Amino acid sequence: MTERSPDDQHAPHPPHESGWVRATRSLLLALSLAFIVAYSVQVLDPTLSDAERTALGVFIAATWAIFVVEYLVRFLIAPHKARFVRETPIELLAVVIPVFRPLLLLAYLHRIPALRGRSGSAVRGRVVSYAALFAVLFVYSISLGVLAAERGAPGSNIETFGDSLWWACVTIATVGYGDYYPVTALGRILAVMLMAGGIVIVGVATATIVSVLGERIRQAPRGRSRD
Repeated sequence: MTERSPDDQHAPHPPHESGWVRATRSLLLALSLAFIVAYSVQVLDPTLSDAERTALGVFIAATWAIFVVEYLVRFLIAPHKARFVRETPIELLAVVIPVFRPLLLLAYLHRIPALRGRSGSAVRGRVVSYAALFAVLFVYSISLGVLAAERGAPGSNIETFGDSLWWACVTIATVGYGDYYPVTALGRILAVMLMAGGIVIVGVATATIVSVLGERIRQAPRGRSRD
């Protein structure tokens, strides 16, 4: 019997994921990408006609309904429901708060078999890839949400996507120049979420670096380790 390498040993699918997740994997990944495009066009293109804006709204609502149904089906057939909720925070957040739905792309990437390796290097590579993609999607999603909330509001200084993206970048980097800032309640709530997300990203990056250094120290020859 040929022994598989750690990279080829994938975690067995949980009972509640064995059939349903495989059947919906491609559809949900495609819908996540389509949602990002539709939501971006809806927020960023001020020249849309009423009919086009309505069509986009219907499509976005339909994709949201599919995400809700898919999440509820997995929840209902999960043997351990509390554990399922703990293990799917991104899906739950995206279902409840519309602005975070682009993050569903990140949530569904883990269903791709090629990204399910269990060796130390595979796990770290996956963590780094997820953290980088999370940072990009997180900043982009918050920028869109803040622009939609702030544009046209009394006293607002965030009127373009460039303003919103610049504000999001300096906020998540904890620089905070103060040249742009949200004035609406929704904009400020999203700002708090962005700050919390920045802390998470820094924490993941730090933990990954410590893990890599720790493993290299353990693998180093004893004499070199003393040096």
